Amino acid sequence: MTSPYDTLPAVPGFSVTSADVTDGAQLPPAQFAAASGVAGAEDRSPQLSWSGFPAATRSFVVTMYDPDAPTPSGFWHWAVADLAADTTSLDTGAGTPGAGKLPDGAFHIPNDVRATTYVGAAPPPGTGKHRYYIAINALDIPSVTTLGITPDSTPAALGFLIAGHTLARAVLVAWAEGE
Repeated sequence: MTSPYDTLPAVPGFSVTSADVTDGAQLPPAQFAAASGVAGAEDRSPQLSWSGFPAATRSFVVTMYDPDAPTPSGFWHWAVADLAADTTSLDTGAGTPGAGKLPDGAFHIPNDVRATTYVGAAPPPGTGKHRYYIAINALDIPSVTTLGITPDSTPAALGFLIAGHTLARAVLVAWAEGE
């Protein structure tokens, strides 16, 4: 299967790591949706750290996307915009509103259930293995609001509008399967 990022203009990569999620491995239970029925599911966003991005970076956007969801458009689980250029990590649980773990100025874009939070994996039974792309986009602009993105926008609109402003991208891919 191809990556959903293969159809976008090519950009350099940089490094992303996580204390919670391993690239190429199954998502841990805490990163599943509480409503999924998976034991230990918590809708808890993973810790992320990144480095090696271009010096010209002025902000970051973090997203989590499932291209294998049984819809024609996949499913956006998480989107955070306007992370300052000096931000190089997010703590576990930064996707929880009111937790105080997002850096000043950063904000959530509603996911595909229109909640401004991280919503974990919940692959429906019988739909096979789903890939979860956690991407950090390094942008050449200090704020996506200059593109018309607001806290009411969609992740798809965010992705569309930042495509021409992405200097580099780091991607971590984990998977989950419906039970």
